[in-house]
Amino acid sequence: MGKMNFVKAGLMGLSLCVAGTAMAEPVKVGMITTLSGGGSGLGVDVRDGFMLAVKQAGNKDLSVVIEDDARKPSLAVQIADKMIQSEKVDILTGIIWSNLAMAVVPSAVAQGKIYISPNAGPSKLAGKGCHPNYFNASFQNDNLPEAMGAYASENGFKNSFIIAPNYPAGKDVLNGYKRFYKGKLSAEVYTKLGQKDYAAEIAQIRASGADSVFIFLPGGMGIAFMKQYAQSGVDIPVLGPAFSFDQGILQAVGASALGVKNTSHWNKDLDFAANKKFVASFQAEYGRLPSLYAVQGFDTASLILSAMAKADVKDTEAFRAELKKIDIASPRGPLKFGNNQHLIQTIYVREVIKEGDIYTNKTNGVAIKDHQDAYAVDCKM
Repeated sequence: MGKMNFVKAGLMGLSLCVAGTAMAEPVKVGMITTLSGGGSGLGVDVRDGFMLAVKQAGNKDLSVVIEDDARKPSLAVQIADKMIQSEKVDILTGIIWSNLAMAVVPSAVAQGKIYISPNAGPSKLAGKGCHPNYFNASFQNDNLPEAMGAYASENGFKNSFIIAPNYPAGKDVLNGYKRFYKGKLSAEVYTKLGQKDYAAEIAQIRASGADSVFIFLPGGMGIAFMKQYAQSGVDIPVLGPAFSFDQGILQAVGASALGVKNTSHWNKDLDFAANKKFVASFQAEYGRLPSLYAVQGFDTASLILSAMAKADVKDTEAFRAELKKIDIASPRGPLKFGNNQHLIQTIYVREVIKEGDIYTNKTNGVAIKDHQDAYAVDCKM
């Protein structure tokens, strides 16, 4: 693991201190995220969304230390230990992948640190494994696929081929789809995490007799699958959660994704004033459209900043109480935490379109309104 780097405000860097409101105690955030290798685009978007919110707030009492986990659980654990023991961070955030979250979060919260997830939402942390120090500002992994399962059933699909990587989020996502999908399954296939060659799986799909293909293949996995699927000539409709069809990868997927329906808790065309401001400011800052990962990073930082204005981070109980209030203007619209400190939020159906030279999504309607995850009933906080 390399030496920790620091970069001053205004740079897309690895540490930030900015000017603004003073509190009795400053807050130090440790961000562990994926900035290299497979899936790095997701981590970059979380980081950039987070840093945009911090820059806009201008609060000199918030400092952020960022390190790259390279999508390796053992490295994420090493970084977390260093941030807690040496860097003395107050709050941890940033993890993209559920297997890394499961390696880091339980130990971090047990040591008294607050962890706010800007992406990974494994089921084990939403139910019996919930914790007062753990907040999820993105989604529980099952949520978006649950909405797509409902959509598939409502639109007459009766025989789905479902596919995901073999890691905690992959299993959660397929379980979520099955929970709300009323038809039959032609197959349930788990691939290697990071897999790029899908010839065998596409051959299975071709021979399956399925009337729909539900995929959860985030980042580069989704790019590879969709390109190969389009080249194969198989014309079975593809469905999925937003992770395989979000802004960060659509340009790489290209025309192969046109018309694909996917479910998301956010889109750039949602008619909220905070969303219009966010999309415009993100484009101005970074020269690209934001993704759902950028929104999640932005909201995570906004939650921290809001709580800082009202409570001392050293008073953990008071700080957690302020986090729970979600006193922010989210680009997603109204949000609230459930009893397990995961979000209750609306999930939309989107369709991949082309606007000029840009592949993007348009919102087609609401899939599920004010949706809470299925594991909250097992959380005894």
